[in-house]
Amino acid sequence: MDLVLIGPPGSGKSAAGRRVAARHGVPFIDLDDAIEASAGRPIPAIFETEGEAGFRAREREAIAAICARDDDRRPDVTRVVAVGGGAVIDPRNRWRLFHGRRVIGLHAPAGVLLRRLRGAPVRPLLSGRDPRLLLDELLTARARWYAAGEAVEAATGVAAVAARIEERLALPAPAGTSLLRAETPIGRLTIGDGDAGPRLIEALAALGAARVAVVSEPVAWRLHGARLAAALSGAGLEVVPLLMPSGEAAKTVAAYGRLVRSLAAARLERGDPLVAIGGGALGDAAGFAAATYLRGVPLVHVPTTLVAQIDSSIGGKTAIDIPEGKNLVGAFHQPRAVVADIGLLATLPVRHRRAALGEAVKYAALGDEALFGLLEREAGALARGRRAFGSGAIAELVERCAWAKVEVVAGDEREQAGRVVLNLGHSIGHAVEAAAGYRRILHGEAVACGLLGAVAVGLACAVTPPDRAARIRRLLATAGLAQDPPGVPEAAVRDLLARDKKHAAGRLRWVLPTGSGVTVRTDVPEEAVAAGIAAALAGGRAAPGAAETTRDMASARA
Repeated sequence: MDLVLIGPPGSGKSAAGRRVAARHGVPFIDLDDAIEASAGRPIPAIFETEGEAGFRAREREAIAAICARDDDRRPDVTRVVAVGGGAVIDPRNRWRLFHGRRVIGLHAPAGVLLRRLRGAPVRPLLSGRDPRLLLDELLTARARWYAAGEAVEAATGVAAVAARIEERLALPAPAGTSLLRAETPIGRLTIGDGDAGPRLIEALAALGAARVAVVSEPVAWRLHGARLAAALSGAGLEVVPLLMPSGEAAKTVAAYGRLVRSLAAARLERGDPLVAIGGGALGDAAGFAAATYLRGVPLVHVPTTLVAQIDSSIGGKTAIDIPEGKNLVGAFHQPRAVVADIGLLATLPVRHRRAALGEAVKYAALGDEALFGLLEREAGALARGRRAFGSGAIAELVERCAWAKVEVVAGDEREQAGRVVLNLGHSIGHAVEAAAGYRRILHGEAVACGLLGAVAVGLACAVTPPDRAARIRRLLATAGLAQDPPGVPEAAVRDLLARDKKHAAGRLRWVLPTGSGVTVRTDVPEEAVAAGIAAALAGGRAAPGAAETTRDMASARA
């Protein structure tokens, strides 16, 4: 078993790692030393000549080489690897380093770290400004990645830190792989692989729970829910299992009524958490029940679909549908925790993974170039799944999208300002989904149609540059989304769009792509709306080129 030590600069990874390696009589690998040996010059010189981007590229290469062999999974330590403080930033680095290895995170107060760094070679990222301020910023920015390792306090001497590492190694290794653990203003978020049970038990223990209602739907219950409920029972919790219908059928007024009556029959109390195990529709309905039963009970999400892990389980929006429209009855109710286990996604049909990429394209279009690149390179593999799971692409996708949503929602929890940007593609998308009766078209597929519509509206309003429009369209085509007409009536889409909940002062707030992100407009002319609906209903194969669309819209306005 490889032991990987992570932590900020000055936490003692190299010094303690050498002691642990010597005690076990195994090789010690210092990542920074490996990079310098390969480059033939010290790290400050690499930064000076190649910049941080060049250094990070060399870092990725060194990690890939170190992790090229499969860890043999023996319980005894076979190598000790100390990695630079910033190596954990890259999701693929963490996938390679953490998966199948024992990861320990060394933690010490900023003051201790600064004292240790004085007199040491200058860290390139800590030069040029107040070192304490820079270190505080670094610790805050990287906290969610350092917390993924088993925590060991490292404020004391090297011998004591090495002893604590040995004490940790004497304990059983955690189940699965933890990739990210964050305490955010909108709840705890964990992302891992094969670790849903332990993370769920940990989240409920933090709430002091002794009794929980586990709400799921038949497919998710069969594949994952029953096993997780058994794990909770094994941990000593009293579990009340409750099933809802699958898909949007869970979001009817009747299904909601049956659920809250079941909660009352089980005498669920205000401090008893509700655990939602399922996809986005199940999470919406169970979340609305948690928000309204007894005026609010704690909620924990265990999303089992890709669209739920990257989007719907995060942010506290809960809702049910009524005949007049999707999500028109709801409440804001933040989950206490979201446990995203990418291992749960392996059972999804390819169509469901592909559909979720509609939401991912939305996040890319909001301005995430790293996500744009990931999707452009690997959209097909992400939908098919097999290679994307092994390479870490799925894990990277979930993390980039989920964290983007955390950052937006944390700044505007109740959609009073900036959060509205998350509705890119959803105005027309929701109308298409509702016009199809919530049956023939999956949510992400409808969002992809809505993105085609938003691009056409943006072109008509001269806010979306033609090259940006073309790039979004190409990405949807690469993902295999919104290429064929959705087959819903235009009149129904128009009517449903008029009832969209994002109206303000009687005008719909349109989220439209720009050259590097999005803008929100309420002054969209009727001909632009007509162009958007037409584009969404025509499908990508029928979409004109960006330049041609711009000419057509200009002619229409003239």
